Amino acid sequence: MTETVERTRSGAILYDRSIINQISDAHFGPSGWPHVEAVGGDLGSGGRGNTLFVGNVPRQFVLRHYRRGGLPGKLIRDLYVYTGEDDTRAFREWRMLAKMAGFGLRVPRPAAARITRHGPLYRADIITVRIPGVQPLSAIIASGSRPVDFWADVGASIFRFHDAGVFHADMNAYNVQVDDRDRIWMLDFDKGRLRPPGAWQQQTLDRLHRSLRKICALRPGMHFGGREWNALLEGYFNASRSA
Repeated sequence: MTETVERTRSGAILYDRSIINQISDAHFGPSGWPHVEAVGGDLGSGGRGNTLFVGNVPRQFVLRHYRRGGLPGKLIRDLYVYTGEDDTRAFREWRMLAKMAGFGLRVPRPAAARITRHGPLYRADIITVRIPGVQPLSAIIASGSRPVDFWADVGASIFRFHDAGVFHADMNAYNVQVDDRDRIWMLDFDKGRLRPPGAWQQQTLDRLHRSLRKICALRPGMHFGGREWNALLEGYFNASRSA
């Protein structure tokens, strides 16, 4: 992976020349691409409306604009305090993804990230390579029952992230994704970081469990319950014992 930083009139762009040879501010908006597709999704999987698929097959990208969630997002939608280029959300996530890809973990490959300064504040965007054929775990439990082996593999895959020290700040049923070969991928590492083993590992599992149960409560007929969760935990702990 070739990391290049180019300064712009209002900030900077970090990108991988092996993926995108030339980049400009235009690529961080819909007008900079020949094809643009809004990311939709049932059960809340479309995010906050801040994500687009851009570019043409065979290589498409995911363009995401950083937005705040919760109460702060209602007051200040997309501005963050600037404390240095390397500490911006976009640059941190780009480099986090690059590290995880180097570990052999299934994450989107980072292509480019941009920050634009506004006095003491900044806005940010990130572009990653689109993973073909993936759908969120929320869609999997809506589409039909899966065998316990599938859920055990979900657990084992999560352990591989934890074993590498990867803390995901928002592990939920939308950020855990499944491709058409039933391989598990992880998306959205805003605020993610590398940490030594600790209580956070159980806490992220608990967060995923709450997310799955919340979806089941919102819509009857989901194919998830105690059997599936126990299989996930068994896969996780079996992987930890054999590590």
